[in-house]
Parts: sequence; structure tokens; C-alpha cells
Amino acid sequence: MSEALSLFSLFTSSFLSATLLPGSSEAVLIALLVAGSGPTWLLIVIATMGNSLGGLTNVILGRFFPLRETSRWHGKASAWLERFGPVTLLLSWMPVIGDLLCLLAGLLRMSWGPVIFFLCLGKALRYIVVAAATVQGMAWWH
Repeated sequence: MSEALSLFSLFTSSFLSATLLPGSSEAVLIALLVAGSGPTWLLIVIATMGNSLGGLTNVILGRFFPLRETSRWHGKASAWLERFGPVTLLLSWMPVIGDLLCLLAGLLRMSWGPVIFFLCLGKALRYIVVAAATVQGMAWWH
């Protein structure tokens, strides 16, 4: 697989993973790291960009389509966002809960600057940890 196609696959998987659609961006990142498909920093940046844009898509959807309270998670996530503000989006990488946090950030009309900063930082930290563990594991096996 060409490097460009590998990077596009990582971006696409990362974007989809940040939405309610299925995607396994960590698995794609690990596979590309093991295959040596590009510099680690570049793979982390591409994965972070795709996942962050997917998360921001959820924020935009929250602004356009307000959610009805449908579960206990909605109430808990809303309370967290109202109490801690955009810093809560450091958890936007978490499955399901992260999607809900992004949607609610849009619904609550949080300021774009802090939303973008904390959302991207949370997602970047996740990929840095995954990449570091993978690279460390690869070094251990050799």
C-alpha cells in the first residue's frame, strides 16, 4: 500500500471513529506503525486531525440538532459540561461518551476556541499514548 493511501486510510478511519459510525482508528494506527508506513509523528498528526474533525462534526450537529434527553448519560454529560466547561472535552476520545460530550458542547453553544483546543488535545493525547505503547512494545520484542 502506498504511503499516501495509508495516510488517507488512517485519516478516514480516525474521522469515522469520532462519529457514531464504526471505525477502528487505533488498530489502523498500530498496523501502520508496525508496518513502518511513515514517521510516527506524521501518523499521530493525521490520526489526530481526522478524529478531531470528526469530533467537531459532532459539535456542529449539536448546534443544529438539539438532543432530547434520552438516557442517564445525557444528564451526566450535561452536568459535567456545565460544571467543568470545555475542559471536559479532554474526554472526547472515549467511546460513546465522547460523542455525546461533543454533541452537548454544540447544544450548549460553548465557545469555539476552548472547544477546539480541548477536543484536539484530548484526541492527540490518546494517539500519543497508543503510538508510544506500540513503539515501546515493538522495541521490547526486538
